[in-house]
Amino acid sequence: MQNVYIYVVDRDLGFAPNPFHGICTLATCKPRIRNSAKIGDWVIGVGGARLKATRKCIFAMKVTNKISFNEYWENPEYNNKKAVRNGSKVMLLGDNIYFFDVENKLWKQSHSHHSNPDGSLNTYNRDRDTQSHKVLISRCFYYFGSAAPLIPEELLKDLGYTNGIGHRKFDYSAANKLVDWIENEYSDCLNIVVSDPFNFDNSNAHYSVATNKITK
Repeated sequence: MQNVYIYVVDRDLGFAPNPFHGICTLATCKPRIRNSAKIGDWVIGVGGARLKATRKCIFAMKVTNKISFNEYWENPEYNNKKAVRNGSKVMLLGDNIYFFDVENKLWKQSHSHHSNPDGSLNTYNRDRDTQSHKVLISRCFYYFGSAAPLIPEELLKDLGYTNGIGHRKFDYSAANKLVDWIENEYSDCLNIVVSDPFNFDNSNAHYSVATNKITK
């Protein structure tokens, strides 16, 4: 059965999800969604108070593939999703940052938004991110960023959705009106970055789940 996952986007840098290079990926954060979502499911991010974007649609992605961290890391198709800390804003925010070292039986984390500022391993982020070993891939997505449109109130009301901690999961039959609204109203926005992320100016920052803060 097809499902729709909806959650509040607390910060929008272009890291989770990462909508660049024509593919939208969710490779960090949201381990429960990454574990549960199947090919054909939708993941929708709605703005909240921190972004001053309550009820706005930051992104919507239909899962077209689901792969492991090691597949993501090793497949040259996704090399441009790897973080480059002396690169452009887009390169700084690469989310292809994990692989499992089978020989030494440990997770490796590259210098990225989720490492420590000096590039060393941030164990808090690793432990949270690797609660799921899966990466969600979408070649059918809408990423609005700071141009996020306001979702009609009646669509969320009819669905029984209100912003809160965690995510909500709905049968597609219950949420199809929301998906239809996105697809019909914004058909010209398919598979493009409509506008820069809300927090794109912080692209060189680092985040730690231990403090729930970003630091330069």
